[in-house]
Amino acid sequence: MSRRLTDGKKVCVIGAGTMGSGIAAHLANLGFQVSLLDVSDEAVREAFSKAKNVRPPHFFIRQTAETIRLGSIEKNLEWVSEADWVCEAIVEKLDLKKALFARLDPLLAPDALISTNTSGLELGLLLEDRSDSFKSRFFGTHFFNPPRYLKLLELIDTPATDPALLPVVTEFLEKRVGKRVVRAKDTPGFIANRFGMWSMFHAIHIAEKLQLSIELVDEITGPFLGRPKSASFRLNDMVGLDIMEDIASNQMARCPNDPYIGTLVTPKSMQYLRSEGHMGNKAGKGYYQRVGQELLVFDLQTNAYRPQFKEEHKTLADNARKPIGERIRTALAAKDEVGEFLRLYLLPTLRYADYLKKEISYSVADFDHVMQWGFGWELGPFGLTDAIGSDLVLPAPKQFYIGSEQLRVDESGLEPVPSQPEYRSLSEYPVTEEHGSLLLRDLGDGVSSIEFSSKMGVVTTHGVEDLHRFLDEGRPGPFVLANSGRAFSVGFDLHFFLEAIETGNWRGIENSLKRLQGLGEKLSHSPVVAAVHGYALGGGFELAMNCRRVVALSDATIGLPEAKVGLLPGGRGVTLMRLRSQHSPQIAKEAALNLIEGTTFSNAVEAKVNGYLTEDDVVCFHPDLLITKAKELAMTAAPREEIAFKSLAPFVNGMIEEEVNKKLKDGTLTTYDDFVGNHIRFIFAKSMSYEDLPRLEVERFLQLCQRPETKARITHMLEFGKPLRN
Repeated sequence: MSRRLTDGKKVCVIGAGTMGSGIAAHLANLGFQVSLLDVSDEAVREAFSKAKNVRPPHFFIRQTAETIRLGSIEKNLEWVSEADWVCEAIVEKLDLKKALFARLDPLLAPDALISTNTSGLELGLLLEDRSDSFKSRFFGTHFFNPPRYLKLLELIDTPATDPALLPVVTEFLEKRVGKRVVRAKDTPGFIANRFGMWSMFHAIHIAEKLQLSIELVDEITGPFLGRPKSASFRLNDMVGLDIMEDIASNQMARCPNDPYIGTLVTPKSMQYLRSEGHMGNKAGKGYYQRVGQELLVFDLQTNAYRPQFKEEHKTLADNARKPIGERIRTALAAKDEVGEFLRLYLLPTLRYADYLKKEISYSVADFDHVMQWGFGWELGPFGLTDAIGSDLVLPAPKQFYIGSEQLRVDESGLEPVPSQPEYRSLSEYPVTEEHGSLLLRDLGDGVSSIEFSSKMGVVTTHGVEDLHRFLDEGRPGPFVLANSGRAFSVGFDLHFFLEAIETGNWRGIENSLKRLQGLGEKLSHSPVVAAVHGYALGGGFELAMNCRRVVALSDATIGLPEAKVGLLPGGRGVTLMRLRSQHSPQIAKEAALNLIEGTTFSNAVEAKVNGYLTEDDVVCFHPDLLITKAKELAMTAAPREEIAFKSLAPFVNGMIEEEVNKKLKDGTLTTYDDFVGNHIRFIFAKSMSYEDLPRLEVERFLQLCQRPETKARITHMLEFGKPLRN
């Protein structure tokens, strides 16, 4: 099996429902050859048709969907014999799964991996009457929905599993399937559904008991507790109230001796909403309902929807900026509804985790990781208990983490927390040097990272000068240009351009562009690789394009949207896109149109297809391996091969103009979009030398800056955060 999981490319997913289609899409995105089966040809086509149009999208680019082979269990089950991995994802019914496995057992290749995506059925029950060979390579691979976006995978083995396969399968799922893997015990619901679902139900019950508003509960249980903004009730709507109730009823049936299990009784509000067909987001309403631009909230007292209360609670506002443990400890002592809710909700939740830890997990770190990676918690229940202080939480105080060690789940002593340095994020590396507005971090092996310290990686004139000076020092490197915040860079500082326009400082704009272009040229001759995540836009992305290589996280938003603020890419962006597309008139036309429309791409795969990333650039599909991959590439990457400049065919300009005219007629572009586009088209299509291209970028950029329409666009973007269509 080791060879199959190292080199194998063929996967057969059985079950084309929400999870099966999502898993198939995720694996196809990664380059696997995927077959997808369901009960009939009609069923698989219908289910997959829905999967191709789901939001958020399963696929990076729609063409990938066409690579998946569709078939039926009745006609095409023999396809499993070709597969390196067979993943079952049919309906959660024990008898149906067992019947399917009975048919699969004799068909599987002798060393193929077989797994189930069950979210709650014990694997031991599924293995009854299976062959020893089947049992030895059978795992639970519990993906989280949607598989493309959620990095957690719970891996479950059984006493019959070949223990030598556990590390092999774990590495395969982490390195090739792009997941963070947590090994869970074969118990009902594993870790995520047993504890996570209980926590979700508990919040509803306490909100009903205290007669609190939904928006207040979500305000408490969101970022204040170190959790996503989906908090409690928004999360319920995302999961689906029917799905929640199905999972809860399964847990109650299978865990009769759990003293906490009564919390999974359906709350009154959920009963009412389900009776009305209000299942959450998929039904258009649940605990929240969007009407036009307004998000209404369900009132737990009146059973009716109403506008939200907007006022922030004083206890939450007063403590929001404190460290997580301190702010929660303070709020727990508050003599108001926030304190009362936290005492009745949070403390029992943390105690329940302590009660469950030995039964369902192999370590407290595993338990915490499930809640961090699967539910987006900043700290899992044990890390949070330590941060708050267990004296407030548990009857008998204890510490779960001490240095690099953790308390064993049976509390018999301490054991190491496994170290996985390859998964370190940039922020986990200490800042070793400040170079003006730049932050430097030692990534090891002689590699350092360079980071703009500005908010969202905004490229400022000071940052440009600081990076010039740093590169002029001639340090040997190599380096990784990266950012530890939510974005690589949202672009050049628009405030600078607006102030310069208002004061007529045209020389300042010209100098800033020439220095930005010069920095790009300097980066192209320096041992620098860019690590792109979040947003990589405008001037920030132009700098990345000039680096030796770009390693881009798959879900990064990438683009050169300057046209949306009435400008054009002036940091060699037009120049580079012109060079990269000159081999084909059709591709050159598309590249020019993308610049004219200010197109941004919602993922790195799409950006690569459109030439914003080159064939030598790397798309990283694992959210926690970006820095490691960028560091590895920085140590080996040679300078980019220079592209010989070629004039475009004369008819390319006409091709671009024809497409622009179509978009003007259908309203896609405005007349000022066309005006800006004429400047981009002039640079793109005019026959000249390579050296003229950056000069023309500056010249045309300055002309646009002097237009009132451009000033209006920049002002609108800074004020409202969205483009003005004038």
